[in-house]
Amino acid sequence: MAGPLAGIKILEVGGIGPVPFAGMLLSDLGAEVVQVVRLGTASSPGDVPGRGRLRLALDLRSPGGLAAAKELVASADILLEGFRPGVMERLGLGPEVCLALNPRLVFGRMTGWGQTGPLAQVAGHDLNYIALSGALHGIGKPDEPPTVPLNLIGDYGGGAMFLAVGVLAALHERRVSGQGQVVDAAMAEGSALLSALFYGMRAAGRWKPERGSNHLDGGAPFYNTYRCADGKYIAVGAIEARFYSRLLEICGVDDPDFDEQWDRERWPLQKRKLAAHFALRTQREWCDLAGDQDICLTPVLDWSEAPLHVQHQARGAFVEIEGVTQPAPAPRFSRSETAAPRPALDAPDEVLSRWGVSAGTLAAVRARG
Repeated sequence: MAGPLAGIKILEVGGIGPVPFAGMLLSDLGAEVVQVVRLGTASSPGDVPGRGRLRLALDLRSPGGLAAAKELVASADILLEGFRPGVMERLGLGPEVCLALNPRLVFGRMTGWGQTGPLAQVAGHDLNYIALSGALHGIGKPDEPPTVPLNLIGDYGGGAMFLAVGVLAALHERRVSGQGQVVDAAMAEGSALLSALFYGMRAAGRWKPERGSNHLDGGAPFYNTYRCADGKYIAVGAIEARFYSRLLEICGVDDPDFDEQWDRERWPLQKRKLAAHFALRTQREWCDLAGDQDICLTPVLDWSEAPLHVQHQARGAFVEIEGVTQPAPAPRFSRSETAAPRPALDAPDEVLSRWGVSAGTLAAVRARG
């Protein structure tokens, strides 16, 4: 294995959304991740977050499956799980059991609400978690319901990323203490923390509670998206004054209504006028006109177009695995270069043996399919 996490063993148990994504991140960075899946679970090339794993189908409710899992726990550096609170305990793989087997284990737990609190056992999904965190309220247009975003904020930003940071921080601390610990990651809390900037601006009186009335939520004409003549869109992020003035120049705008960039009362009118300008040219024409000037103007690309952009092509930002184009591992490292990701594979016997799974347990598990 290559990458900065080479030599780290991670056991991934259960979960959808954030846990597999966190497992993918850590695998991309070089960790050896054994993913325990249900019997009969099949992988597919389209399972991009499942890439890089060594998969092991176990029935954790059977004595043999539980015994195999415990032997894996004994050799793991990190365990990731995404069940509701109490499920791992009922399976016989709770933190007390696992840390008794392996006192150096970092036990990463991923839930929506956290391991405690009145909602700990209540079902939810990304949208529910970001609704309670305050993040969802700020997304959308004025006088309309909040926009349902992709599950990037709760599942991945507020969930997987914080789970990965948490277990890596605990792994670092283990170097000093020699002891493992439990990491309790909650999507509601992670997405709230992602909103730290906006809580701060609100406290300072620089953020209005109405959606679509602020400079980062679509309220400002200079930080927005516009439809072009060909029906495609461009994104404008000309916040700084010098970028704003250049934006007006390439748009051919010489209008006193644009003299005061931060006059919120003029923003609706400015947006309407800019929209009329951008509708006169195609997306490609606007990009050619902007060139490489510092205007903060880019095309809005779809998932088929993004991998073909010259910037991504130059850096190899996308790779193809079994015919599926997908993002390459990130970030980049100057010395600990990561390897090209591979599809999920069934865990071979030699890997399980290296993880400490005994021949007897392995034979019993294989005998049960």
